[in-house]
Amino acid sequence: LVDLVESGGGSAQTGGSLRLSCEASRITYCMGWFRQAPGEKREGVAVIDKDGRTSYGDSVKGRFTISKDSAKNTLHLQMNSLKPDDTGMYYCGTDLRSVDSGGLCAITEDLQVPLAWWGRGTQVTVSS
Repeated sequence: LVDLVESGGGSAQTGGSLRLSCEASRITYCMGWFRQAPGEKREGVAVIDKDGRTSYGDSVKGRFTISKDSAKNTLHLQMNSLKPDDTGMYYCGTDLRSVDSGGLCAITEDLQVPLAWWGRGTQVTVSS
């Protein structure tokens, strides 16, 4: 398994920015972020594969950027132009596959993510 610890959540106003970080015990083939608001289903936000290819949910394209620092086993999510609809618990996740693996690392049309394990999450609250 992989230990994942998220940080960087907090409060922001509409139009503001936050940067989330995720410290992992190891980097895997596909890693990323999903979010969940109270009473809502899980929603894929962004994923990145071992080669740096990225995939985003439609609602965050052009506003959020996922990146990773493989040397530090750290994943980041830069969130700009925040909206109240971005409010929720954000989870860092992994597919648990070795970096030598291949295959798909993308968010599906129904916003599902190929992540099998995740951390405790960090809360993001955006006020209008």
